[in-house]
Amino acid sequence: SRSASEFIFARLIVMSDNFSILPHLVPIVIAYCLALPIGWNREQAERSAGLRTFPLVAVASCGFVQAVESTMAHDPSALARVLEGVIAGIGFLGGGAILQQKHSVKGTATAASLWITGAIGLAAGLGSYDVAIVLTAFTLLTFWVMAPLKPEENERGEEEEISKPGSPR
Repeated sequence: SRSASEFIFARLIVMSDNFSILPHLVPIVIAYCLALPIGWNREQAERSAGLRTFPLVAVASCGFVQAVESTMAHDPSALARVLEGVIAGIGFLGGGAILQQKHSVKGTATAASLWITGAIGLAAGLGSYDVAIVLTAFTLLTFWVMAPLKPEENERGEEEEISKPGSPR
């Protein structure tokens, strides 16, 4: 007596002549590994998205490409529509990371890094590993080199305003 999940898994294997996980696992693992240092950077900076979010964005982007690649190989415009949908969806996700405060806007770097992490996943899913690696390198370079150059005036300005006598909290 088999369980339902064993029966379904056995049917999937029998129904599909080309059921093979390994060719899809390689780009997904690459997307995941390339997104980890970006997520780590955002986690260390205590941003709204971090170590869990970035690898998931990359894997999901890669997964969308991997899921439709074989069925849409004959129709480049159909694959382009899937890519457009993924790009728009990640843009929407990034929009949620942006917060407007009284005198500033926060989260734009996190939103942009979510978007580029999606591009890393798409590139890996399409087999353009060189592009995925270059995007990762430029993202990390931007965070590591540019972070010390960014003034923290916005945070100081808010602290000063709160500490002023008579200022609303």
